[in-house]
Amino acid sequence: MQTRTIQVPLRDGTMGAYLAIPDGPPKGAVIAIMEIWGVNDTMRHHAHEFAEAGFVCLVPDLFWRQEPGVELSDGKPEDVKKAFDLYYDFDYDLGVRDMEDTRDYLRTLPDCNGRVGAVGYCLGGKLCFLMCCRTDIDCAVAYYGTYIEHNIRETPNLSHPFMLHMAMRDRWVQAEVNELLERRLSPSPLVTIHKYPGADHAFARKGGRTWSQPEAERALALSVDFLHQHLDAPAKA
Repeated sequence: MQTRTIQVPLRDGTMGAYLAIPDGPPKGAVIAIMEIWGVNDTMRHHAHEFAEAGFVCLVPDLFWRQEPGVELSDGKPEDVKKAFDLYYDFDYDLGVRDMEDTRDYLRTLPDCNGRVGAVGYCLGGKLCFLMCCRTDIDCAVAYYGTYIEHNIRETPNLSHPFMLHMAMRDRWVQAEVNELLERRLSPSPLVTIHKYPGADHAFARKGGRTWSQPEAERALALSVDFLHQHLDAPAKA
C-alpha cells in the first residue's frame, strides 16, 4: 500500500486529502468521508481498510474552508467543543459539491476503472445520502445516518445504490428517527439497511469510547462486499 497527502483541485479552490493506493490493480475508488473530527488517525485507518480491500481510497478534508488540516479527538474536551463548532458551521450543499469534484478527480487517476463510491461516517454518512440523491456517485455507504431525517424529503431523488448501517442504541439518532429512516428508505430497491441492536453511535471508530469490534468488523465486511458489487465493473461509456 502507498499513502500520501495530496491536494484535490476543486472548482473554487484546493482541498487537502489523504490518499491510500492498494498494491494491486485498483477495483475502483472510494471517498471515505470523515466524522466531525477531521482527517485523523481514525480516518487514515479507514482508508487503509479500503485500500487493503483493493480500492483507491481518498479521505477529503471537509473543513478546508473553515480550518484546513484540523485533526481532533473525541477523548479531549477542548477538541469536542471545537469539532461541534466546526460541524454546526459546515455547509452541506458546498460539501456535496466538493464531493462531486473529488469524484471527478478520482475518475482521472491512472489505473482506476472510472467507478467511484463513497463511505461516510456520521457527518459523512449524511453526505453519502445526499450524494445518492443529487449526484451520479456509483454507490454510497452511510454509517449511523445522523441528521438524514432533515433531508428525508429528498428520498424520491435517490437514484444510486445506498447502504445504511443503523446503530440501534445511537445517542444521536433516536429510535423514532431510525424508524422514520427505515420507513421512508426501505421501500426503495436501491436501499439496503443493516441494523446493529447493541451498537451505539460511532461503533466503527477504532479506539473511540463507543467502538465495538464485532459490529465494526461486520459493517466493514458488508460495506466491502457492497462496494465490490457496484465498483468492480468498468465504468459505462
